[in-house]
Amino acid sequence: MQRVLIHNIGEFYSGDLAQPSLPVKSIAIAQGRIEALDPASHEGFDTVIDAGGLAVVPGLIDGHVHPVAGQWTPTQDAIGWVSNYLHGGTTSMLSAGELHFPGLDYGSLTPDLVTSLAEVTANTFANDRACGVKLHAGTALLIPGMTEAHFDRLAKAGAKLVKFLFYPFAQDPEEAKRYVRWARERGLRSKVHTGGVSRSGVSQICGFEILSWLQPDIAAHISGGPIPMCDEDLDRVIDELEFPLEICSSGNYASGHRAVRRLVQRGRLDRLTLGSDTPGGTGVIPRGAWRNILFLSSMCGLSPAEAIAVATGNTGRAHGLQEGILAPGRPADLALCGPVEGSAGTSLADAVAHGDLPGITHVLIDGQAVVSGRSRQTPPPRLRPVVNCCGPDFIRSAA
Repeated sequence: MQRVLIHNIGEFYSGDLAQPSLPVKSIAIAQGRIEALDPASHEGFDTVIDAGGLAVVPGLIDGHVHPVAGQWTPTQDAIGWVSNYLHGGTTSMLSAGELHFPGLDYGSLTPDLVTSLAEVTANTFANDRACGVKLHAGTALLIPGMTEAHFDRLAKAGAKLVKFLFYPFAQDPEEAKRYVRWARERGLRSKVHTGGVSRSGVSQICGFEILSWLQPDIAAHISGGPIPMCDEDLDRVIDELEFPLEICSSGNYASGHRAVRRLVQRGRLDRLTLGSDTPGGTGVIPRGAWRNILFLSSMCGLSPAEAIAVATGNTGRAHGLQEGILAPGRPADLALCGPVEGSAGTSLADAVAHGDLPGITHVLIDGQAVVSGRSRQTPPPRLRPVVNCCGPDFIRSAA
């Protein structure tokens, strides 16, 4: 695999909340991973990218998507959504359940059916990584009556998550607790729909009381998906529980602001993760991951670097991914971006703090350019990189 050098970096965002921005000016990439930050030598590279003062950020991670059949999403009758999210800077996605099959009767689900649907979707994306995006599908929606054999099947299919959505918590709490344990024993994480009923109309209302005894690995869309739990429950979830909490772009803005500010006050921003909860009733949002970052920074008081770290390192860690942090040995999933013409300030930080969408020129996944020269989902940035290469993986960009 080619060695890639990115130099003349204007701003560098690590994705690590402990040190979210660093004075890094160059990155060496080899074998699809970060080889070094500020390497001693700039010689021996197959591809050299002069970033021209643009910022480098980790590839964004959408912790809550709903894939169904490849790049087709029947909820919005849209095709190609994964490609468009990629052009919005998203390089990894986590399925929160594949439930939107046309005609699927949510009242007649069986353990074998939900497991089989997860297996099909997991294998669809495992065999055809859409546009290079790392879409972790195969998330089963848990229902009563499942056995360890069903969890074995999910683990074998490569699933990352299981999710409580239709589960009747009052029916058998001990069974729900077993599901959380069975998932962890197989390297799976459990996520739970929180707040009011979902678009399906048949999900279970979930707030502090259930979360306190269930103890899932991640509480989904605590600010609403689309309807949040009550303010009192939200405060108690933040104050009294410990697991990661997710905010989605499909939720309640006031509840989202409340949750973020309370996490900051408690010194627990490390618990915050992000997702879009799309495609779904909110629509298809290719720039949804960036919209979350802009909300956190321009409306909730986080620094741009902190907001980017929540969208990348925090979200990746909560889901057990190596992606999301730019450090030696980590996957080389990243984007080159900067403020667009007319944007506030002169830097990416200025733009993000003001709530302005950045312009993206390049997106790399495992060191390979999957967007090159211009994102079709953002305006071009004021600055433009120059790429010199010997191989087919990059397109030369005009200065």
